[in-house]
Amino acid sequence: MSGRPRTTSFAEGSKSVRKTFENQPPKPLGGVKISSDVDTPKKTELASEKKTASSHRKDGSKVTTVVATPGQGPDRPQEVSYADMKLIGNGSFGVVYQAKLCDTGELIAIKKVLQDKRFKNRELQIMRRLEHCNIVKLKYFFYSSGEKKDEVYLNLVLEYIPETVYKVARHYAKDEQTIPISFIKLYMYQLFRSLAYIHSLGICHRDIKPQNLLLDPKTGVLKLCDFGSAKHLVRGEPNVSYICSRYYRAPELIFGAIDYTTKIDVWSAGCVVAELLLGQPIFPGDSGVDQLVEIIKVLGTPTREQIREMNPNYTEFKFPQIKSHPWAKVFRACTPPDAISLVSRLLEYTPGARLSPLQACAHSFFDELREPNARLPNGRPLPPLFNFTEYELAIQPSLNDFLKPRAAPAPDAQAPAAPVAGAAPDHDAPGENAASGPSGGSPGAS
Repeated sequence: MSGRPRTTSFAEGSKSVRKTFENQPPKPLGGVKISSDVDTPKKTELASEKKTASSHRKDGSKVTTVVATPGQGPDRPQEVSYADMKLIGNGSFGVVYQAKLCDTGELIAIKKVLQDKRFKNRELQIMRRLEHCNIVKLKYFFYSSGEKKDEVYLNLVLEYIPETVYKVARHYAKDEQTIPISFIKLYMYQLFRSLAYIHSLGICHRDIKPQNLLLDPKTGVLKLCDFGSAKHLVRGEPNVSYICSRYYRAPELIFGAIDYTTKIDVWSAGCVVAELLLGQPIFPGDSGVDQLVEIIKVLGTPTREQIREMNPNYTEFKFPQIKSHPWAKVFRACTPPDAISLVSRLLEYTPGARLSPLQACAHSFFDELREPNARLPNGRPLPPLFNFTEYELAIQPSLNDFLKPRAAPAPDAQAPAAPVAGAAPDHDAPGENAASGPSGGSPGAS
């Protein structure tokens, strides 16, 4: 279990932290007031609005035919038929159905959200730009009418992937176990690869958590999903700070920053890695302020410079001085040193000090995946991990040699034994002082 400190003296300090925030809530930088975080109103651009047509197959099952636009490529609406639709999820965003395409038999997920005609849907605009093996694919989208007059719903037709990291972690937690370290490596590597891609486009996901990491248990493929909170960050343009699920919120968000970067996703990813290693959330705050208390229990009180990097409005505040808790004592004794090293490089107060996603991929924690004879625990081949596109290789070229899999030894040479998962690292993340990855600009920008 976690070695997080729970001392009486710290409890007193925690009260002081809470009081500081309760008496003086965060102020937006530069006195900017943000009423909402939406795109400028534009004329709604709808695909061909054709009422859905329903029919029935010989077995009595209902078939729905709609006019949908492909997720990528030219806007050429086409008829798409699906059947066997059933509800599999719902939330404040809308509902999610599972269905089957009639022409291919492929399972799909249909995310249905209420469309405000005054605005373009940001999730749709972003998903149409994305094409990556570790990001859920938008196959089609279409619009449908609601029960009320002038009510329009946007339907995102996505590839269906059955599991999530959250469900897998809960499965192990029921038996008081954690996910095997080899799976943690496999899943988190793919998460960082997906983040490297979207961050290079200037897109910040803003809701990284285990529930949004889809898994195919047969192949071991992980895909990032739910871009409902995602946004293209532009330097100088304000963003809302109340974003991201609580346990995974970066400290600058808690401090009320509105000029944050894509490094908030890196913090969230670090929280996920730590959670999988611990078997429970590393910072389980009961409220926004309590979230900061949980972070300080581990990282200690941030310095004035660290606070300035998160939100300059807080530099004069007096926080109780709490010492950091040694990372080795936060995790169980059996936790691999390179896993602890990775987490410590992700969960930094200063956003710019956190690893870039590609630096995380190149970290020694993932070296086992780069071994020539690496396989899934069931003996099957690993999913595609190194099929980098030219675009990906241009994000941080200095890391490319560290990202490539190791070459297989010559036939007459004795192959070295593959390292045991969790072996001590022979290197940390390369390029620590180089560009830390794009945070809202072109590939390679810092």
